[in-house]
Order: sequence, then structure tokens, then C-alpha cells
Amino acid sequence: MYSSRIPGFYKLSMEERLEKVAELVGLTEEEKRILRSFGHVDPKTLDVMIENVVGAMPYPLGIAVNFRVNGRDVLIPMVIEESSVVAAASNAARMMRDGEGIISIATDPVMIGQIQVLDVPDPWRARVDIYRHREGILRVANQQSKTLTKLGGGAKDLDVRIIGSRVGTMLVVHLYVDVRDAMGANAVNTMCEAVAPIIEEITGGKVLLRILSNLADRRLVRVRGRVRKEVLGGEEVVDRIVAASAFAEADPYRAATHNKGILNGVIAVALATGQDHRAIEAGAHSYAARTGVYTSLSRWEKDANGDLVGTLEMPMPVGIVGGAVKVHPIARIALKIMGVSTAKELAEIMGAVGLAQNLAAIRALATEGIQRGHMKLHARNLAVMAGAEGELIDLVAEKMVREGNVRYSRAVEILEELRRNM
Repeated sequence: MYSSRIPGFYKLSMEERLEKVAELVGLTEEEKRILRSFGHVDPKTLDVMIENVVGAMPYPLGIAVNFRVNGRDVLIPMVIEESSVVAAASNAARMMRDGEGIISIATDPVMIGQIQVLDVPDPWRARVDIYRHREGILRVANQQSKTLTKLGGGAKDLDVRIIGSRVGTMLVVHLYVDVRDAMGANAVNTMCEAVAPIIEEITGGKVLLRILSNLADRRLVRVRGRVRKEVLGGEEVVDRIVAASAFAEADPYRAATHNKGILNGVIAVALATGQDHRAIEAGAHSYAARTGVYTSLSRWEKDANGDLVGTLEMPMPVGIVGGAVKVHPIARIALKIMGVSTAKELAEIMGAVGLAQNLAAIRALATEGIQRGHMKLHARNLAVMAGAEGELIDLVAEKMVREGNVRYSRAVEILEELRRNM
């Protein structure tokens, strides 16, 4: 057994780190060669993004097609390891192309900073006093980012909440900050730090936490899409999808998987564009539970014509400046492919992808079942793993699907049979 206690590991060069790990766990020369392969990204770029870098792990980047969002056609870069997601999003987008396509509207990019105050002698009086000093507090907050205020952003308002907890009553100040084209965590945290001493002076309490909230319920995207009943296969299919949606709305166990389907699309775009996908997921799930019961982020209904109409509402804290977006070349290329120039546009496109992905999943579940589509693509992957190339890939995959026997061992057998008969 080896010890993971390696003093000074972070001070080593990337190659020295890799050699140290290889020595400890017994990596082969081939495994080290794979880890040294950084694709077209400069290793120096990756070495400054996180700590203790020893290599890179490439994921496939695919392009979802057929999307029309707010009247504009757009190609969608998606990074994901799961087969069928890109194809499903593309197919669902095709179904919703009529007219302006998917309508997606993002709110102003307002993030929330929280300042926790303990041991306040008179919380209700302190709450009023904070509101009385609102302008001064906001002024100090905005002095922390002159650039943001010049762009029309900055701290716009505040709120004060009094919360009962197992350690006693606490006062929590919410600072509402328009972060413009940034995700905003650094700017918000800096402002919270700056106003904390003022809050302490006003309240007579002690500030503890000063941190951004990932429940970004002031930074939402609202999406709507329509699918004609003829495209889906008739009104019966519409009714089935509506019933499936109602199931997710009513049952947290179903809602969790329903929302995961939405995030399949959203997070794939987030990864392609260098977003903080953990923040997006945390915000999505907490927003789904904001009423006290976890429910679906989307809703599918039948309109007066018998067509299917879907809506989606969720937080979408994304940025096009700063962080990984600024330093990672693939993220910059992905933004160029989509043709976005503001964080608001990116949020709207990501919301549209979430709705399309949701449609694809719920339609499959309500009709043929989710496994059929998954198995087709999984069969192709197994055929490739077995060594099939060119037209043999589809021949092997099709035979496995027909037999209902989608396994790697069967892919090997079918490939051998086909090669013998060629």
C-alpha cells in the first residue's frame, strides 16, 4: 500500500507529478503516454486552471442540429459521455422548428450574495436599520467593481431575512448584484466581504458567512416550445406525454429523473462552454424544491388544437467572460459556433436545449420506451469496441438490435461471422 500524503506535490512540475503517481500506482508507459496527450490544448493552460495537474481527460464534443431559438438557427456544441443525448436533442429540436422555433427568455443576470449575521441583540430592529442604510451599503458594494457598474451592472438592491435555526436566530442579508456577462461568483463574494463590517456595525451582531448563493432565483430562463400533434403521431401521443409530465409534477421520485433529462442537455452545453456546471445543477435542483416539495422544472400540456406545448423555468447562471471561458480555447470556439455575444443569449440557448432534451426523453418514455433508442446507439458503440469499421458498424449494430441481444460478446461474434462471409 502507498501513502497519499505527498508533501510538496503541488510544487512539482506536471511531468514530475505524473512520474510520482505512476511510481505509486504502477502506471504503464502506455498509460502515461495517454495522460500526456492534451489534444490541442496547451498543457500550460490546463496547469493553471486547477491544482496538481498530471494530464487531461478528453470527452467527445458533438454538435446538435435543427435548433431554432427565438427565430435564429443555431448549432449547439455539447460535451457528454452518454450516447443518444445529442441525437435526441437534435430530433426534438426538429419537432419544434415551426415559426420562431423555441422561445426562450432570460431575466437580467442578477445573482444573490448572502451575509450571515449571528448574535444580533434585536433582529427586527436591525432589519429596519439595514433598510435605512440601504443606499450606503450598496454604494460600498459598488466601489468594489467600477468596471461592472460602468457596464450597467453592480449591486442593485438588498433584502433582509430573519431565520430560526438550531443554533438560534440569525439575520441574513441578501445582496442582489447584476453581474452582466459573468457568472458572477467572484464579484458577488468580494462585495459581500466589503459590506460585512458595515452590517456588523449596524446590527451589533457578528458576521460569519459571506458567500454567493447558488439558488439563483433572480436569474431565470423561461422557455416555451410547441409540437404539432401530427409530428408526434397523433393526439393520443400528446395525451400520453401530458400524463407523463403530470407524474413528474406530482412525484419527487419521478421528478428527479425527469429533471436529470433536462440537465443532460443543459450540462452538456455547460461543459462545452466552460461553465460552472455544479452551480447550474445545484440551482436547478434547489429551485425544483423551492415550494418544499421537489417537483419538475418543466410542464407539458395540450392546447386547444390538440398540439403539445412545453414550458420550462429554471435558474441559469452562466457567463461568457472570466473563469474557464476565458482561458480554455475549446470553450471560446464553442461560443463562436453558437454565435452568442452575451451571457443572456447563452442562457436562452441552454434553456432551449433543456426543453428539447426533456421532450426527447418524455416522448420516448410515453411511446416506445427509453431503452429502444438507447440500445440502437449503444449497439453502435459496442460494434466499434468489437473492432467494426465503416459499414460493418451499422451491420453489427442492426443485427444485435433485431435479436434483442445488445452485448459486447455478441458484437464480437457477429463481426467475426460477417468477416468470414465477406
